[in-house]
Amino acid sequence: MKKVLFATGNTRKIFEARATLAEYDVDVEPVSVDTDEIQHLDPAEIAKAKARAAFKVTGRPVVVSDTSWSIPALQGFPGGYMKDISVWWDAQNWLDLMAGQTDRRVFCLEHVAYYDGVTLRHFVEKYEGYFTTEARGRIDKFEAFERVVVLYGEETMAELLARGDPASAGEVLGHWQQFGNWYKDQK
Repeated sequence: MKKVLFATGNTRKIFEARATLAEYDVDVEPVSVDTDEIQHLDPAEIAKAKARAAFKVTGRPVVVSDTSWSIPALQGFPGGYMKDISVWWDAQNWLDLMAGQTDRRVFCLEHVAYYDGVTLRHFVEKYEGYFTTEARGRIDKFEAFERVVVLYGEETMAELLARGDPASAGEVLGHWQQFGNWYKDQK
């Protein structure tokens, strides 16, 4: 069985990576690293920078994941700036922003980046969801966005979390499948 070091402390991400990569005979070893996350217009550059920074800290080949969001009605906002915006905005801010928009779609882009000191690989999968017209689900000040977005089915991400279910980007974790397909063949 191959191993991969996964720089994250996020239990949902660890669960998703382990569950998906087990199908590729890859064991996931989580490691918590403290690095600064760059902000960038291109979310792929954020994931790549995270991988390089995690490698610098661990000194070992490492994989990272990052999530960005794109709202077509708002020309792709918030993109790579979601991490900062989610600290400031509450559910009502998101609902106000989307008020009057006829296109209520939102895309979740799940990025995976791998770096071993030489090879830098980036994988991304796009999942389509939509904005609700009211906030629903558990109330957590760090999950305002999750109260107004549905990614699959009919429940908001916060409703899934309230029930104890993971609020994943999708039922099929294509970003980890892409990585697994590539990584299983690496020496």
